[in-house]
Amino acid sequence: MSITVHQFPCLSDNYGFLVRDDATGLAACVDTPEAGPILKALQDTGWKLALILNTHWHQDHAGGNAEIKAATGAIAIGPAEIERLTPVDRKVAGGDVVELGETRFQVIETGGHTLGHVAYYDAADHVAFVGDTLFALGCGRMFEGTADQMWASLQRLAALPDDTRVYCAHEYTASNARFALSVDDDPALKARAEQIFAARERGEATVPTTIGVEKATNPFLRAPLLRPGMPAHEAFGAVRAAKDAFRG
Repeated sequence: MSITVHQFPCLSDNYGFLVRDDATGLAACVDTPEAGPILKALQDTGWKLALILNTHWHQDHAGGNAEIKAATGAIAIGPAEIERLTPVDRKVAGGDVVELGETRFQVIETGGHTLGHVAYYDAADHVAFVGDTLFALGCGRMFEGTADQMWASLQRLAALPDDTRVYCAHEYTASNARFALSVDDDPALKARAEQIFAARERGEATVPTTIGVEKATNPFLRAPLLRPGMPAHEAFGAVRAAKDAFRG
């Protein structure tokens, strides 16, 4: 089995993702930051949208659900918190499975950015859609959860195979790299940051990344190394607090 992912910009710094199950031709969109670009991408690809997979309830992730459902008849799936913003047809939580044709997405609990945040992981193809939990060289702000909860969520993602392609929802990587360099002088990070700055100068996307690359260079996953002697979740919390205050 295999999938094809079509990635495109939405809003000012979001990415939209269409995922096609190659065996059946059925497609899903992961989050709905903006209906127009998603509907155009469906028209451009000719793909038939069967599912909307929401990661969390924020407007820039579920705000396009109603318009896309009306245009395509797709079934909206997501954590219960989505209904703070818009109805869903099926509620899911960590441990559930969502099927798109022959593709099976494992639902992973990734609360912290919001309490009910989830990620969708295709184990057969080593692909994860992580919303705002993990970014290239970053992680989401803890608007609702605790450092302990967010650290546990990040560890669930870090436990995935190193070659897992990680599709995060925003192009924040250059900003994240500037912060990372302020707290970590690891040579691998410096080399990666140079590549990121060059790619952004050329207008290239830095998403997707991989679990292995993030484990090696992401300061939030490396927090216990950067704050030795502290419990891991407290070390993470300290790095997250430093990022919240960073103005570089």
